[in-house]
Formats: sequence, C-alpha cells, structure tokens
Amino acid sequence: MSKIGPLSGFPELLPAQRVIEREVVASLADTFELHGFANIETRVVEPLDRLAKGGDIDKEIYVLRRLQADDSASDSGLGLHFDLTVPFARYVLEHAGHLEFPFRRFQIQPAWRGERPQEGRYRQFTQADVDIVGRDELPFHHDVEVMRVMVDALDRLPIPPVSFQFNNRKLIQGFYRGLGLPDLTAAIRTIDKLDKLPAEEVARLLVEDAGATLEQAQRCLELATIRTPDTSFVEQVRALGVTDELLEEGLAELEAVVAGCAAVPRTKVTIEANLRIARGLDYYTGTVVEIFMSGYERLKSVGGGGRYDALASDGRTTYPGVGVSFGVSRSLIPLIADGVLTGSRAVPSAVLIALTDEASRPASDAVATALRARGIPCEVAASPQRFGKQIRYAERRGIPFVWFAQDDDTHQVKDIRSGDQTDADPDGWTPPAADLRPRTLTKEQQ
Repeated sequence: MSKIGPLSGFPELLPAQRVIEREVVASLADTFELHGFANIETRVVEPLDRLAKGGDIDKEIYVLRRLQADDSASDSGLGLHFDLTVPFARYVLEHAGHLEFPFRRFQIQPAWRGERPQEGRYRQFTQADVDIVGRDELPFHHDVEVMRVMVDALDRLPIPPVSFQFNNRKLIQGFYRGLGLPDLTAAIRTIDKLDKLPAEEVARLLVEDAGATLEQAQRCLELATIRTPDTSFVEQVRALGVTDELLEEGLAELEAVVAGCAAVPRTKVTIEANLRIARGLDYYTGTVVEIFMSGYERLKSVGGGGRYDALASDGRTTYPGVGVSFGVSRSLIPLIADGVLTGSRAVPSAVLIALTDEASRPASDAVATALRARGIPCEVAASPQRFGKQIRYAERRGIPFVWFAQDDDTHQVKDIRSGDQTDADPDGWTPPAADLRPRTLTKEQQ
C-alpha cells in the first residue's frame, strides 16, 4: 500500500489546532450576533454559468461531477463556490420574498478555489463574511456600520494587530474624471497593481492601458501616495487641485468611514485612509477596504470588501449591499504553523476519572455523570492501570485533573501540574474557569 500523505492546498488541523479555529469562529459569530446579524449557510454548489460571471476565474472553479454520469445528468453544470459573495447574491434573489430588508447576514463557511497552493492561499479555506443588503436603495450609513462591526470582531480575536486600510471608489473615479482620464476602469485596475509593480511601471501602464498622459499618470500616483491615520487626507487631496462632484462625495464618505471606525473601542486594530487601495473588481462602487495583519504582510490582505450597488438584480429590483470578508484559514494557518497560536490541550476533557478496577467502573461513571450535569467535560479512564500510568495518560493528553473515588465514598481530585490533591464533591467541585475548556494561547501565554 502506498504511503498516505497530505494533499496540497487542503489543510487539515490537529485537535489542539482545531481548538483555535473553533474559538475564532465562535468569537466572530458572537460579535456579529451582538450587532444583530443573522447567520445563514448556503449550499456549496452553484451553476457554472453563475460562478463564471467574472470571466477570469473559470480556471479556479472545481466542477462537480458524478462518476459515470453523462452530460445530460441533472447535476451537470455545477461547481463548488470559490467565495461567499456569489452564493449570497443568489440566496438574496431566491429568498427575497421571505427576507426583511435591509437584510443583515453573516456567513462562516468553507470555499474552494483551484489556484496554486502557497502560504495563506489554499484550495479549501474558511471565510467569514458580514453584509448588509437593501432593496433598491441602501443608505450610506450602513457602510460605516458594517465596517465598524468587522473592526469590533477582529479586535476581539487572539491574533496579531490588524490594520484596516480604507479608500472610496467614488473618490478615485472622481479624481480621475476631474483629471480627464479617458478610461477610468482601466486606470483603477492599473493603480491596484501598485503592491506588485514599481511606481514607474504603473505609470507606464497608465499611459498604455488607460490612455493617460505622463502628467496625468503622475497625478494619479500622487493621489495613491496619500495615507493618513485620520481624516487629514481630505485636505491633502484637495491640495492636489482636482475638482469634481463625485470626488467630493467620495471624500465625504471616506471621511465618515474613517471617523466612524476610529470611534470603535479597540486595542489591536488600527484605522487608516490609504488612497492606493483600489480593489480591482468592477462591482465595487463606493467604500473599499483591505485588511492587513502585522508581521504577516507577506500574506498581502487577510480580508477586504466594500460597497456594491448591484449585488444582485432580477430585472425589476436591484439589491445594493456593503460587506467585508475575513480570511479565517488565510490568517490562522500561518499563525499556527509559526507557533504564534496554540491550543491549550487537544481534548475537551478537564478531568480524567481514574479506575481502581473494572468493578469500580459504575462508580466512576456516576462521578462523570454528576460532573457533566454541571457542564464539566470529563472522561473515565479506559482501563484500571496503576494510578501512575493513568496520571501519565492524562498528562499526555493535556487533561489537567485526575479524579479518585475512594471505597468509603470519599473523593479526591489531583491537579497533575502542581501535584496538589484535595477532597472533592462531584456535586459541587468545579475546575478553575481557565481549565474548564480548551482555549487558544498566544505566544506570551504559552
């Protein structure tokens, strides 16, 4: 039999690592629900014609096909979703008659993308999305709200500090329109390459692909260099001397988003206006954001999103929205690999109930039942070995306490880390809160 090895791009976590992912997912869900967002889960497949609307992502789609099925099979033409936005747009259209708008939803699910695996980029990965969608209109204040929600959510996570870097497509388009650029869309796509190409090369592409003059290209680069931790970018943009109504609208919106997010109580999240952020996808129409994790800039952004005024349409009604996505797998797997985050133990059990002999198993089971009734995870030893071996078994698994039931119906519990052993009552004893469940430990706590 050939040796079983990992499948590239499909990461699997060990139990202690899974503790971290589950804790992060639970924290995100709790925060989203605190802000009144409902959870949904969409199916994992969508019709290929819907998935392929972006054109250049066709090669990344995993196609669903049953073995020995022919092209006429009812499940032909389906693929696994590569993000959560496309299925969400379909979900809104399909269930619009049963939803209240503005519809506030969050989704934490796996997605599949057939790209080349590398650090932070996987073929199966989990994302966390939060969006607000309206019917025909969605007031701008929801842009501020949804960004504040994600700032709050990420500030609560045990990850390194993150930076939210905001821009606004109206600001960019208005500036380019005020300059007189002939192809605004091409200019935005070109500026979006600044994190990959030197400024001189981007300027050349602005001339070749967007029809800019050398002077216009230089002004575009001047705009893209503006980056502030507050709203002082407004005066810096105006100092460039370009005027346009759409530019002023974008400046006002970006100012409101930056000020609104800066007002969120936080300890690890920083807020910036970064006017080189463009997000090349065409459907963004206003606010845009990229999220970067300190010490892991090599991953590029670990999240992003923005305003889209046409998330979905059925020909009669248009559903505008604003949302932001956080890459759960993209962020956590490198942190786990580097030892930045670890799980405190691989099993949920806080207590191992020792066995004196097989005849005592019912008594040990009764102790376990009493502990579980009060929410204390525990397990009974697999076999009645010498107590020393049972303690070493608990130690190997990371279980902090071993319970001993005596013949005279007295009980003692031992903290195997400190060696302390005390009398205990199964109907009253509780472990310290930090030991009750496995938890995520940062490097400082390890």
